[in-house]
Amino acid sequence: MREGLLSRSWRHLLTDDADVRRTFPEAAMQRIEAAIVAGEATHRGQVCIAIEPALPLARVARRLTPRERALEVFAAMRVWDTEENNGVLVYLLLADRDVEIVADRGIHARVGDAAWEAVCQRMESAFREHRFVDGLETGVREVSELIARYFPGDAGDRDELPNKPLLL
Repeated sequence: MREGLLSRSWRHLLTDDADVRRTFPEAAMQRIEAAIVAGEATHRGQVCIAIEPALPLARVARRLTPRERALEVFAAMRVWDTEENNGVLVYLLLADRDVEIVADRGIHARVGDAAWEAVCQRMESAFREHRFVDGLETGVREVSELIARYFPGDAGDRDELPNKPLLL
């Protein structure tokens, strides 16, 4: 178990903002933002992307999990604060190549853990093949399809949260 902590610590120590910019250059970020906009045109939900290069070593040492961090980011970004409680955060912790999806109660009650986990697994599979942008675009599309089943779009829908992926 100690060895796992040591290797995770090294990954977090060596992963920084430059890694995020290499993995997701500006053109890639624009593609992801366009996927969010296209998806949100089909539903009344809100999809947010947050990409974090690594955690501070003190948090790694305390064994903060990507899920716990995703919940913190979900709250900090106020993804929960949508009119229909249908906001969804897709959180990527680059050092761990881990994706977490956190969905507000209005959409989560209808979709459930298994569907979100299946989307995460497909994204992580693309990441293992170093197809990060494709993986995120696919994830956004699949999340949007799930939201559209329960919250289809209408003409009066307004954009409640930013579409641009957030780099933490």
